[in-house]
Amino acid sequence: MDRDRTYTAILKEELVPALGCTEPIALAYASAECRRLLGVLPEKATAECSGNIIKNVKSVVIPNTGSLKGIEAAVAAGMIGGDPDLGLEVLSAVKAEDLPLVKEYIKEKRVSVKLLHTTAALHFIITMEKGNESASVEVIHQHTNIVKKVKNGKTVFEKDASSDDMNSSLTDRSVLSVSGIIDFGETGDLSLFAPVIEEQIRCNSAICEEGLRNKWGVNIGQYLMETREQDFITEAKATAAAGSDARMSGCEYPVVINSGSGNQGITVSVPVIVYCRRNNIPHEKLVRALAISNLIAIHQKTRIGRLSAYCGAVNAACGAATAITWLQGGTREQINETITNTLATISGMVCDGAKPSCAAKISLALEAAMMGHDLAMEDDNFLPGDGIVKGDVESTIIGVGEIASKGMQSTDETILNVMVND
Repeated sequence: MDRDRTYTAILKEELVPALGCTEPIALAYASAECRRLLGVLPEKATAECSGNIIKNVKSVVIPNTGSLKGIEAAVAAGMIGGDPDLGLEVLSAVKAEDLPLVKEYIKEKRVSVKLLHTTAALHFIITMEKGNESASVEVIHQHTNIVKKVKNGKTVFEKDASSDDMNSSLTDRSVLSVSGIIDFGETGDLSLFAPVIEEQIRCNSAICEEGLRNKWGVNIGQYLMETREQDFITEAKATAAAGSDARMSGCEYPVVINSGSGNQGITVSVPVIVYCRRNNIPHEKLVRALAISNLIAIHQKTRIGRLSAYCGAVNAACGAATAITWLQGGTREQINETITNTLATISGMVCDGAKPSCAAKISLALEAAMMGHDLAMEDDNFLPGDGIVKGDVESTIIGVGEIASKGMQSTDETILNVMVND
């Protein structure tokens, strides 16, 4: 596969539409698939979930459920009204008449939750029972990556899930590099990747506009617009935060995600869209800039994984700032330093699950990333040996990946304990 098709394949794997926060939606998707496998509505269901799944579902509103939260709501909504053929938009099929039964299952505790002891951050098993009938569906590493289906004790589908490599089922990411991504953005075949970028522009702009129009969550976007100087960075932060607030609060608009996250999909795209609109940048250049932004974020997240204690808004904001450096005609060195400056400044902001404060974290990540951009454009940069900064940008990305994926494992466990022990 040549470069353009490989890079496009990676974009198509990562930039997919999702209705609602991706962890509860993944549970709903697997639940809908499990119910279809069972063939009838179950008497009871069990969700065995990794700690990170529990962390990311605990506080977020499930779309199309009348503001219900939590794993039980996601599982019940998926099995009662979800359509698994819709992927991460599974809950768009839920109807108002489904909700009384969803609430009944929750009230009667017919959906139970257990901690799944696993080394994988993203891992869960949905099991359903009706009389002597039973079914289960197992998902690992990616939100819709079903690796096993069992009906009445007999395995009816299975694929290898033994690898600890969280990217083993994806297009080879070793081809990614900052230099290669910039080359692709500048010269790649637009006809291959433009459609997926166009959908991201359309979906993510729409939910951010909704977030600015109406009150959602803590209303970070409107707060910033009302209390800060009306410059580009304020508009970029406010617009992205507004989209996150709406999404975390159950808005029924889809988002095109990045690296398994809608918040990252918003953060990586919306500031670039705002910048291009404010500066009358030609549309083709916007599409190319978004390819760069998305791939820079994906390149970093490849080493970190879908879920960790490391807030993915950092990587997404870093991608957006890198694209803006490119749009401003920054040199390759200035592009590299935008990434390095950002990672040196804000790496380590923790993820404590999906909830309204994600909007504030997005705002802060973008503030730091744009400072990293400004420093780079003035050729004022952090130097190798300054903390985690290494001798080149690729080594710095590798180092941050090590910190996030390995160094913060105990942090992740502590965060989960704090969250669940009220």
